[in-house]
Amino acid sequence: MVTDVDLARWRVRSQHLVGPGLPSATEVVASLLGVQAENPSQSAWAVATRTATPDAEDLGAALDDGRVFRTHVLRSTWHYVTADDLVWLVEVTAAGARRPIDQQLRTTYDDAALDRLSGLVLDALAGTHLTRQQVAELLADAGEDVGGMELMLLMGHLELHALVCSGPRVAGGHSYALVAERVAAPRRLDRAEALSELALRYACGHGPVTVEDLVYWASLSRTDARAGLAAAGDRLESFEHEGRTFWHAPGQEPPAGPQQPAAHLLQILDETYRGYATASRWVLDAAGVVPRGREAAIGMALVDGQLVAGMKRTVDGARVRFTLRPYPSWTDELRPEVEEAAARYGAFLGLEPVVDLA
Repeated sequence: MVTDVDLARWRVRSQHLVGPGLPSATEVVASLLGVQAENPSQSAWAVATRTATPDAEDLGAALDDGRVFRTHVLRSTWHYVTADDLVWLVEVTAAGARRPIDQQLRTTYDDAALDRLSGLVLDALAGTHLTRQQVAELLADAGEDVGGMELMLLMGHLELHALVCSGPRVAGGHSYALVAERVAAPRRLDRAEALSELALRYACGHGPVTVEDLVYWASLSRTDARAGLAAAGDRLESFEHEGRTFWHAPGQEPPAGPQQPAAHLLQILDETYRGYATASRWVLDAAGVVPRGREAAIGMALVDGQLVAGMKRTVDGARVRFTLRPYPSWTDELRPEVEEAAARYGAFLGLEPVVDLA
């Protein structure tokens, strides 16, 4: 009988947080199909920690040369996605993902104004790439005062129409470019094919998952999520657990026990947590000891797939400090494994790791 602990261990295995890791950042992003990237610094570690040899320039180079993009897709926030998956994935999930952004934009702009602003941005990006500040300045030169949240929403709107995506980094930061210039031969699927591929790759890269997880993760209707899983069903396997059907890659069984590396220090936006619907993500707390209210921590410490502490990461000169707020599941015996996780993270950043208990 599968338990919540089994499910959590299975998911961290599916997501390549245990075992040898994948050869490159691009392969991590392709395997998971999308990796939430709202926080560029910490999401870079989310990708790197799933590789065999974590290296910040691995993802950086992929972003620069267009193998990977950081763009709005799946939901109304940023994700890393590969060039091969960018256009079809935006197209199949756009209806649900665009809704929150467009609702906010239309409190300020009517269709004519939005079309005018979009045209100005697309013309400005032709043949080049620009930072958000540069876009704001060009709009101001055209008599349009668009900045802050409104500009972020406008760019998200254009990304979710597969018109704009990330460009090469500028001074290590984000830039925008035209999809047509960054993805010369986009892969496109009809809707039925896209729903099938989406369901298949989500279940394999995040599994075991439920239909509710797919609805949440990809902003789909329940009808579309069910159709995708049904179409991919002959390439997946499933089982029942507490009244829900869980889908996963074929030929797999739950891990027999703890896996290595045992501990991980991750942002709360990591796919191990935010990659599932609310009810489903709590397999990370099988003992039920973590408060279920508003998320108070911006990071988490996991050991054996279970939440043992909230985590805050701060950089202090040559050190990176991980301040842990232990949950009742914490014991002092876990500290060596957590310090090993901190050492891996510190090595990636080139900083000395320090672990403190709040």
